[in-house]
Amino acid sequence: MTKRMRNLLLILLLWPLLAAARDNRENDHAQWHADIAAFQAEDLAHPPAPGAVLFIGSSSIRFWNTLATDFPGVRTINRGFGGSEIDDATFFADSIVAPYHARAIVMYAGDNDLQDGDSPAHVRDNFAAFVSKARALDPGVPIAFIAIKPSVARAALLPEIRQANALVREYAANQHGVAYLDVFTPMLGLDGQPQLQWFIADGLHMNRKGYALWIDVVKPWLEATLR
Repeated sequence: MTKRMRNLLLILLLWPLLAAARDNRENDHAQWHADIAAFQAEDLAHPPAPGAVLFIGSSSIRFWNTLATDFPGVRTINRGFGGSEIDDATFFADSIVAPYHARAIVMYAGDNDLQDGDSPAHVRDNFAAFVSKARALDPGVPIAFIAIKPSVARAALLPEIRQANALVREYAANQHGVAYLDVFTPMLGLDGQPQLQWFIADGLHMNRKGYALWIDVVKPWLEATLR
């Protein structure tokens, strides 16, 4: 048997496994198809002008419905979908990043990743992959990562949250135009533990006071970036 024939036979034998891996990757993100379709329908009905600031990520972005008034003078686009993880944003970037040609991107995600068993290093690597994808679509676009918040409902994950934030902070410090925005530290109490004051009754999603703290952290970065 020639080498070419052996290679062809190997490909034929492996093809079902490769196809299954591709299908599994698609299935990993299939739950968000309705959310992405809704974003696409919104873009079709009201095409956003290029040059806005894109806020993307999980439910803390999704429920941030006061972006327009929280950052006056800044055009914003909210593309948060609740329960999502960092790699979901990367997977759907062609649909929810590429169309906007954003002046800057602000991401909040990561605590769902840790809750679902991802390691802190995986969170860092997934954020790096998102940066690479976003920069492939819009070279040089400034990107900020809002630190994973210390929520009361996920206090058991605090060691992993600390480590993931430290790894993302280190990664960002070695990249051009990538920032780590530390909301984690000011949200902790004097005892170093999560505080109820920032959250609604579920201890996971933020109240207005929590978002006000985030605004104080995000706004200086945005002003400096858009200047």
